[in-house]
Amino acid sequence: MVNTESVVATQAVEHPLIAAIDLGSNSFHMVLARLVQGDVQIVDKMGEKVQLAAGLDANDNLSEDAMERGLACLERFAQRIAGMPRGAVKIVGTNALRAARNRDEFIRRAQSLIQHPIEVIAGREEARLIYLGAAQSLAGSSGSRLVVDIGGGSTEFIIGERMEPKALESLHMGCVSYTQRFFADGEINEKSFRKAVMAAQRELMAIRQHFKRHSWDLAIGASGTIKSIENICVTQGWSEAGISLDGLRKLRKKLMQTKHVSLLKLDTLKPDRQNLLPAGLAILWAIFNALDIEMMYKADGALREGLLLDMQGRLLHEDIRERTIDAQMRRYHVDKRHAYRVENSALIALAQVKQQWDLLEPEYHHLLSWAARTHEIGLAIAHSNFHKHGAYILENADLAGFTRQEQMALASLVRNHRRKLSKSTFEALPLNYREPCLKLTVLLRLAVVLHRNRNKQRQPAFNLSLQDTTLQLSFPPGWLDSRPLTRAELAEEAAYLSNLGLVLEYH
Repeated sequence: MVNTESVVATQAVEHPLIAAIDLGSNSFHMVLARLVQGDVQIVDKMGEKVQLAAGLDANDNLSEDAMERGLACLERFAQRIAGMPRGAVKIVGTNALRAARNRDEFIRRAQSLIQHPIEVIAGREEARLIYLGAAQSLAGSSGSRLVVDIGGGSTEFIIGERMEPKALESLHMGCVSYTQRFFADGEINEKSFRKAVMAAQRELMAIRQHFKRHSWDLAIGASGTIKSIENICVTQGWSEAGISLDGLRKLRKKLMQTKHVSLLKLDTLKPDRQNLLPAGLAILWAIFNALDIEMMYKADGALREGLLLDMQGRLLHEDIRERTIDAQMRRYHVDKRHAYRVENSALIALAQVKQQWDLLEPEYHHLLSWAARTHEIGLAIAHSNFHKHGAYILENADLAGFTRQEQMALASLVRNHRRKLSKSTFEALPLNYREPCLKLTVLLRLAVVLHRNRNKQRQPAFNLSLQDTTLQLSFPPGWLDSRPLTRAELAEEAAYLSNLGLVLEYH
């Protein structure tokens, strides 16, 4: 059996490509890199304006035109990454896909084109990755920094030091969504601009006090909107570098004089950014005023560079998700010794059936491991229905490093580790997770049953085998005879599993 994660990690030392693809609300971007002596060396970049967020209708469904634009872009990206192994390509969707009610349809069609998993990340996870990418490009600077990224549908705010974010937030305001709300006809006037600024200020009220309690030495802007505005300020001679409050005032005045986006004549402004400039400026104007910023400098790195760094950590066995799970165990006072015993038995069971059950991907090993370690976090709320409490926490908490699909999958295992299995939780998962998570749940349930008495004594070796739909669980001679409670619980478990069409035999 081949561990694909080990293969990718080994190959990474030998300098093959890794790729990160950001399916943003305004543009899709791809960056390719090599790992060279522990560093990420970027070798190619591609980007296309897709404006996925512009295709969201009143019911938050993506239009067919918007999906076709996205699919056409991904078809071109697919040629560039053809032949790259699973695990060497990371593709994430942001605000537009978070909002889209029919995102599963788009993801299904996109995955058939690009042949790699596509996952959606939460706003704060997007913020964390943006900070990683920005901080890496500012490696020479020290002190605390505020990082702001104005995207097409959301704006991320992060305060951090070095490579560690301290405060993370994502607000529902972006240059594409605000263009549609306030500048849809292309006209630029004080009334529309003030409405856009006030809308942004209302969003900022949610974080203003919390962020101002933190201090920062440097304000940094990332991604297209802020880079465009900085280029304008420098080209117009309003600053030598960066964006000043005075520079924003002068740009605002110029826009008001222009009256319509089609008449904007600014040397460094790309045509595909022209209609987004008024909305982007309004959001940035509100940010400067709400957070008392006088000067902001651009960072070269953002989300996709952060994705590359996150991939680098996983390939070199420095997975942020491990730290996240450990933090959840501490926060909810998990009995670690018991959790690790359950984890050990669950992973032994996985090793015995993963070939027959097609659970060979390393991610399945990780999911089962994390579920075993967190299956009791709900006890911190109440013993009654603690499996449901734990699942709710895992699905809805901000878990650094996890995509939304990963959180849903992890929550499904914890939700179903005891008592009656809820088939609806599996049906709610993305299609590629449903069957594997159902099988992993069975293994977790058996491990939990074997450790129900919380005995610290070492469990005897057991053997789990699979014959069609029959699971056969065998123990050393006489062991089960001396444990009537375990036998009774296995009988109860056999009844639960029969509802899945599985037969559990034990002796």
